[in-house]
Amino acid sequence: MNLQVVYCNHQSANLSIRERLAFAGDQLEAAYRELAGRFRSAEFVVLSTCNRVEVYSAQESPDAAPTRKQIAEFVSDFHRVPLEEFSDELLAETGPDAVRHLFRVASSLDSMVLGEPQIVNQVKEAYRIAQEHNACGPLTHAMFQGAIRVSARVRSDTRLAEGRVSIASVAVSDFGRGIFDRFDDKRVLILGAGEMAEETLRYLCEEGVRQVTVVNRSLENAEKLAAQFASVGARPRSWDALDEELARADMIVSTTGASEPVVDVNRFREARRRSGEKPVFILDLGAPRDFAPAIADLDDNVFLYDIDALEETCDQNRKARHREIEKAQLIVDEEAERFMQDVYHMATGPIVKRLREQWHDVSRDELERLRSKLAHLSPADLETVERSMERIVNKLLHPPLEALRHEAKSGTPHGLIDALKRLFHLRD
Repeated sequence: MNLQVVYCNHQSANLSIRERLAFAGDQLEAAYRELAGRFRSAEFVVLSTCNRVEVYSAQESPDAAPTRKQIAEFVSDFHRVPLEEFSDELLAETGPDAVRHLFRVASSLDSMVLGEPQIVNQVKEAYRIAQEHNACGPLTHAMFQGAIRVSARVRSDTRLAEGRVSIASVAVSDFGRGIFDRFDDKRVLILGAGEMAEETLRYLCEEGVRQVTVVNRSLENAEKLAAQFASVGARPRSWDALDEELARADMIVSTTGASEPVVDVNRFREARRRSGEKPVFILDLGAPRDFAPAIADLDDNVFLYDIDALEETCDQNRKARHREIEKAQLIVDEEAERFMQDVYHMATGPIVKRLREQWHDVSRDELERLRSKLAHLSPADLETVERSMERIVNKLLHPPLEALRHEAKSGTPHGLIDALKRLFHLRD
């Protein structure tokens, strides 16, 4: 049995690499189709967010499991990015370490902003999409359901999520406040209408924003999001109105998840020509980027921040929550160990069942022979003989089964399982 995660090390890989390796929503169907073609019996879940690219795999037979190199080659081929450009940034964890990694990710212990609630929803969404494409199986189902459960426990048993915990809230509080003294007189443009856009808009409204425009490629989705914030005058606009709204906005939050920048330098230069050089705060939460990086250099009043710009602030956040991190890590370690024991028990369960059934079948056959030869015995005596035979079988079974349970505590004991199959002629 093999559990593995291959992932881009977001702590060292720059945003450019993460952008090029990210799986946009419309790419996932093709990605799962290619994975199924390359690794026919493996299970997969691809988790691709603004800050991470991770491929989880599971395989009943360790010998047939995809390797780190094979997953890396898949990513390289799929995105047409030479392997040598990112191989040093690609890490892999297997077995208990892979499970622990997923539990840490879902619990927001591995996030730039500790305790942020967005990541567990992204994990749920990645799991849902994998199910839609028939990429999951028993092991990945168990892993991701376990991760969601662990995340809930961390949030309820620790104070990790208290205070400013979302990427949007930290960005607005730490960066936005350095540009604007107030938000209630600012025009805010939201690009995108997904969960991150909703979360950002909710926080901005708490900060006093009263002029909001939502622009999205799907006007219907823009209308739905704007309707949730009708009390503060949020209004939807079609994608055709983007240039007009870029020129009007004082603050722009972009969360489209498009596969390439939706605003290039020339497009934004034209917006600046129409708006003048008033201060404009751009929070680009897209991965890949929604705004071309060179936009930041157009003039001194353009303040463009992307995911990488949040790292220093988030490191400070991490230090301030050190004690809660330790509590959460203990929960993750405990749950990961329990999960692996359950997995190993599942792996050894079938052979334990077959061994018991086979030996008890033998004892019942022998007992039937005895009944015909010991007809003079009373029913009570025959029952005593039967109980004695059961005890003998259980005592004989105890050493191999106890050895199996002991070995399973640290991993699936494939060698011992194979030996028992050969010794006792057990069939699969």
